[in-house]
Amino acid sequence: MKRQNISSGSPFEGPIGFSRAVRIGNIIAVSGTAPIGADGFTVCPGDVYGQTKCCLEIIKSAIEDAGGKLENTIRTRVMLTDISRWEEAARAHGDFFSQIRPACTFVEVSGFIKNDWLVELEADCVLME
Repeated sequence: MKRQNISSGSPFEGPIGFSRAVRIGNIIAVSGTAPIGADGFTVCPGDVYGQTKCCLEIIKSAIEDAGGKLENTIRTRVMLTDISRWEEAARAHGDFFSQIRPACTFVEVSGFIKNDWLVELEADCVLME
């Protein structure tokens, strides 16, 4: 099977050695996705909802670049630095997935690479060929 690495242009991809997403066959795995704008800076500082929407837009783009659709998502993982704010992230998640309804997990983490990142998301997809 052919491997397809998808880049989002994140400045972290090269130094860390990862791809935004990887597709092998009908499987797409999307890496932990942080709220980084096109300018390389954190979007929506202090805003869990806004940061979550940003992460999901990046994920959606990566899935599409890999030949998939958001509807192919079977699992998401939402990681928050403050789990008490889960409802803000959940509202943004629902904006994208209320009709798709993938398996989803919310977890609290102690922190991310940048202190102003409040959330990161991952996604897994299966293409129906």
